[in-house]
Amino acid sequence: MVATHSAEDTAHGQETPVSSETAARGAWRSRAAAAASVVAGTAMIGGHGAYYGNWIVDDAAITFSYARSFAEGLGPVVQPGAEPVEGFSNVTWTLLLALARLVGLFDHGTIFGVPDYVLLPKVLALVLCAGILVACHAACARVLVRPWLGTLAVGGLLAMTPSFVIWVVSGLENALYGLLVTTLAVLVFRAVLGDAVLRWRLAVATGLLAALAALTRPEGLIYGGVYPLVVLGMLRRSSGTPVAASLRHAALSVAAFVAGTDAYFLWRRFTFGEWLSAPSIAKSQGLPYPTDLVKAGQLVSYAGAPAILLCCVFVGMLLARPPWWRRGLLALLVPLGLALVAFTVLEDDWMGHLRFATPIWILGALTAVLATAEVVRRMRGRARTVTVVGLVVALFASGSSFAVAAYDFRRGPTLSACHVADRYGRAFNGYADVLGLDRASLLLPDLGGTSMTSRLRLVDMAGLTDIRMAHLIRDSDRAGAKRYVFEEVRPTFIHTRRPWTHGNDLTEDPRFTRDYVRIFAEPGNPWPDGDWVRREVVPDDATLERLRAYARATAGRVADPSVAPTASCGDTLSVGSTLRPAPTADSGGRPAE
Repeated sequence: MVATHSAEDTAHGQETPVSSETAARGAWRSRAAAAASVVAGTAMIGGHGAYYGNWIVDDAAITFSYARSFAEGLGPVVQPGAEPVEGFSNVTWTLLLALARLVGLFDHGTIFGVPDYVLLPKVLALVLCAGILVACHAACARVLVRPWLGTLAVGGLLAMTPSFVIWVVSGLENALYGLLVTTLAVLVFRAVLGDAVLRWRLAVATGLLAALAALTRPEGLIYGGVYPLVVLGMLRRSSGTPVAASLRHAALSVAAFVAGTDAYFLWRRFTFGEWLSAPSIAKSQGLPYPTDLVKAGQLVSYAGAPAILLCCVFVGMLLARPPWWRRGLLALLVPLGLALVAFTVLEDDWMGHLRFATPIWILGALTAVLATAEVVRRMRGRARTVTVVGLVVALFASGSSFAVAAYDFRRGPTLSACHVADRYGRAFNGYADVLGLDRASLLLPDLGGTSMTSRLRLVDMAGLTDIRMAHLIRDSDRAGAKRYVFEEVRPTFIHTRRPWTHGNDLTEDPRFTRDYVRIFAEPGNPWPDGDWVRREVVPDDATLERLRAYARATAGRVADPSVAPTASCGDTLSVGSTLRPAPTADSGGRPAE
């Protein structure tokens, strides 16, 4: 059972003398137990992550492309020769991957036989998850008698949650974001319990951590309020708290936060002429409405009502009959509450499995473990037995639901970068080769794996890496989007797929069927989904038939994203690689060398 320090444990009184040798042995054991709990928790997360194989979500490959461009000295472009556009909203993660590429750990080949574009992001995510558990141990050590057991419990809860594991091993920034938010929360938690909140170093550190969180995820801006809210909350509860010092330290934290974020915002404005990134513009995040709060129900549905209800009951019991560390609990609830607000305010994410909930799972698990340990410690006899049984039942219910969710995701994960690299990057490279085109362009909605492999000039139908399209999408200017595509860009190739083409009416414009001919029909999809080529670049019917035959033999083979969805797609994602028309014994039909 995880025990907590009682009020008597913290009282200043006479202590039994212990020898230096005994103290050193005890300290060594504590450190060993702490390290073992972190390693075990990280291993559990890694074991769950390995279940999804080599899967990397396609949006992560957009970041990979920008990291490649930064490392090659090309600047913020999604591919060589493209217009500078901030098509990423995870600055810190992009720069971290760019650094990894500079030192030869990323986007170069294989490591131990595994493509580094798969291995490096996943290993880096596990290292960051270990950092998350180290921070959780620091919080547990302040409250629990056996902090290693609390850390192990947090690691187990995170490892069993598909939403957490899926997105930390997806190639996206979730693990880094989670570490920054957790570190911020734990720093404030420990400072409150140690009566050390009004320290200028803490004020600056929390402001800078919040700024880094904001540069990792756009909604991270909300964590700039953690330290000021905690300080002002203490001011309301205790008339002995110096008002002037509290306001001064809160202002210092805000200043550090603003300095960190504004420096980047000014660079963005100077470099791109925009105050927001292209993804933020295209996604058109609106103002929150009170009805957004119902989205919290998605968390309850996903994690299981019994587990969430039990956790809320435990926290409520501690607020009604406060433990000695009540102030720390309230401080921990501040970033957790802000994480919940951020989740409910954000627009629904098409990728599924609550991608934006990562900080909620971490802070929720930490809060649940601390609260449960305190409640169980207080109980005796039958009440404790009933509580433990209730915990087991709730965890079993959640675990069963999680197991089904993990199984379903492994069978059909969110659009993988490898599928996109093969289906759109390499297939369309082959189309251009069949037509003998040295220069060509491609309009499509999936830019991740495509941008890593395509030699064509890419036009982003979704607006994530095309600032002009981003503004047209935000303004719902369908007529403008069609003028942009058919009169200005005039792409050589177009890939159509609902809902993208349905939303902007591109395929309903008469210029579409007038200027383009279909070379491949997307299997199982309605008209006009598939691959199209501009009529004027096809010299004759024989060439068109040869192009269609190549499309059937290549795009037709990789068109179904459910085929080998967790496999890799070659040792490297190199620009200009193509698909062979038929599988070979050694390559399995993967890119030609």
